[in-house]
Parts: sequence; structure tokens; C-alpha cells
Amino acid sequence: MIQKSEVFYGKILLFGEYGVIFNSMALTIPYSHFKGELSFISKYKYTDFEWAKESNRSLKEYADHLVELQKTGGAGCTLDLEKLQRDISKGMYFESSIPQGYGVGSSGALVAAIYDRYAEEKIKSDRRLSAKSVFRLKDIFSRMEAFFHGKSSGLDPLNCYIQYPLLIQSNNEIETVAIPRNKFDKNGAIFLINSGKPGKTAPLVKHFLENYKDDDFKRMVNEEFIPTNNECIESLLDGRGNEFFESLSKLSQIEFDHFQRMIPESISQVWSHGLNSGDYSMKLCGSGGGGFMLGFAQDYDKARKSLADRGVEMIPVYRNS
Repeated sequence: MIQKSEVFYGKILLFGEYGVIFNSMALTIPYSHFKGELSFISKYKYTDFEWAKESNRSLKEYADHLVELQKTGGAGCTLDLEKLQRDISKGMYFESSIPQGYGVGSSGALVAAIYDRYAEEKIKSDRRLSAKSVFRLKDIFSRMEAFFHGKSSGLDPLNCYIQYPLLIQSNNEIETVAIPRNKFDKNGAIFLINSGKPGKTAPLVKHFLENYKDDDFKRMVNEEFIPTNNECIESLLDGRGNEFFESLSKLSQIEFDHFQRMIPESISQVWSHGLNSGDYSMKLCGSGGGGFMLGFAQDYDKARKSLADRGVEMIPVYRNS
């Protein structure tokens, strides 16, 4: 009997890109527009058969990796890998609408789904998890997701698994939070813009760390970028709308001035127009370089028209109204 599959949503890192490497605050939210679930190839399902076969093949490679990881005690938990491999041999794949390389948690959702179904003595998802359980999950997920990125913080699968907004205060403090809705202008919105190509995290992180060796860049990160990032998070969670958008505009300018390599050419002029017009503010969504970029607007309709005039379509993440 095939068990019922759990659905896992994508995620969006609202704030914290790059700065979290140096212990800045970060804020990540689940994004239900994209989702994935473990499923089985069947003639009764309306799925691209070749795509499902490729996913099944990729799952087999991942399962082989987990076997080796568990043999050396590096998985951080005990997974029923025999069952996983049996299911893969029966045609299991990851049915997902989460685009890969776009910074919205494609590997995070897969890792969460594998853990949820195959972990023995698993920690159940709950908004009121103890700090000890949260960090235990984060450690497990960082080990499981490293296969996809070389290194992982574990935050993406953690958010996909718990499915509540997560505030990362520091490397040692993570908690679930609520984002106030009624303290902002009713026309406010958060949205995504598609750069038209996937991004690659590893080379951009390497580029950032190389730049950080430069004293001027390091000073900018520590004295401007991280404090402004933290101001955005604190004012957003406190419901201080005017302060939030002021800090956001400042953060957008800092990223535009100092993170040009992370801003795709297709987005640069759109980003610049937002800075000059005030119609919206843009920032990186994760590592950048491609995938989605994040946008924020106090007036959704005004921002949508401004972007449409430039041939750009916004994908809503959140609207206050």
C-alpha cells in the first residue's frame, strides 16, 4: 500500500543573504505558490513521464549518497534507507513545481520530504518546537542537503519542514515568528521578479568571501550592509511600516552599489528604476546571480504598472489587502 504523501512548500529568504555568513539576522518564510511531494510514476498521473524518470534517477543517486553518509555516521539521524531504495525501485520520484536554481527551496523541500517519510524517531514538525529540537533538525538537514550544494546551513529544509516563518537571530538562536499584517499600508506587497535564468550559489559565495578580504568591502558589510539588513527585519516584525521601507530602500541601494555581480543584467535597469522612482524596492533573493529577485512595494498597483511598462511581470508573494 502506498502511503499518503506530505506536501512541502518552497521557501523565500526575505533577508539575510550573505550577511548570515557573518552572524547577521535572517528571516525566511514558506512560499506555498511552489510545492513538492514524493510520488510514484503511474499512467494515471498527468506528469511528464521523461521528467519523472529523470527525477527517479536523481533520487537513486541521492539515496546512494545517503547510504554512504549513514555508514560513516554523518547523517545526523537514522533513515530507513532500505525502504527508500525499495520505493525508488518502484518508481518513486519528486513531483515538484519548485524551479531549480531560483532560490526558492527546491532541494530544501526534497530533503524535508525524505526526512519526513524515512527518518526513524523523527522530530515532528511543530511551530512550538524547543530550541534544542530546532537546532537538531537544522544540523540533520545541513548534512542531508550538502549533497546538492557542497555545503548547507540547513535553513532551507528547516523552513520547508516546519512551514512557519523563521527568525534567525544568530547562529545560536532561531525561532518561529509572525509577520504583522495590519500595521502596514493596505496596498503593500512583496513580490518576485523572474530574471529568466537559474543562478549558481557556490561561485557567488566564493566571490563574496574573496571580496570580504578587502578592508573597504569588509567595513561596508559590517558597518552598513548587516546593520541595515537587521533594521529591515526588526522594523518589519515590529510593524513599523515607514521605518521598514526606509531601511529597505537603503538596503536596496547598498546591494545595487556593492553586489553588482549578483544582480543579473536583465534586472539591473529595473532595479535602478525602483531606486530612482520610489515605485518599489528590490533586493537579492538568496545568493542572486539568476533565479528570482525580491521586490517590495507600498502601493502594489503602482508598482505593477511601473514594472509592466518595462515589460516585467511580478509574481505576488504577499499582499496586505
